[in-house]
Amino acid sequence: MSEAFEHHEKAHEAAHGGHSSNRRIGLMIAGLAALLAISEAAGKSAQTEALNRNVEASNLWAFFQAKTIRMTTMRTAAEEVKLQITPELPDERKAALQKQVDSWNQAAQRYDTEPETQEGRKELAARAKQAEAIRDTSLSAYHMFEYGSAAFQLAIVLASATVITGFLPLAWLSAGLGVLGTAITVIGWLAPTALHFGGH
Repeated sequence: MSEAFEHHEKAHEAAHGGHSSNRRIGLMIAGLAALLAISEAAGKSAQTEALNRNVEASNLWAFFQAKTIRMTTMRTAAEEVKLQITPELPDERKAALQKQVDSWNQAAQRYDTEPETQEGRKELAARAKQAEAIRDTSLSAYHMFEYGSAAFQLAIVLASATVITGFLPLAWLSAGLGVLGTAITVIGWLAPTALHFGGH
């Protein structure tokens, strides 16, 4: 009789322990799901930023090319007119031609560099390179968040499998993947170019 009671108590304790363990794993799954949502939202934001900066860089380089063409045209025209200034020309004509040459040279100089508007060739090139640098950093961050999300998804699958099978080592593996996913996500925010897993 006492043996039967003891057996019943042990079975009750095991069932209660299993229920408690499942509750903890359930909470872990909820935490992992929250982290997954954060990582995916951050990844989407980084991807959007990368696309926007890529468009910005393309536009700036196109503007740079247009300025280069205009600058070259102005300098060529100035050189051609300069060749027409000969000693035998009347002074008035020489002055008029020189004025035109100076005007075109000034315009060409403005096309080359214009710090006030940040729209000279040099400024446009610097802005385009800056946009490209932000694009590359955002792409790196996007890849980090993607890897973090993958780790969280695998962790959720393993934690769910633990509830079904009762095989606790899966829960430890799930927790390890959760920690790894968190670390990768944090790196995606703080130092996205620190690790290179490929991608771009």
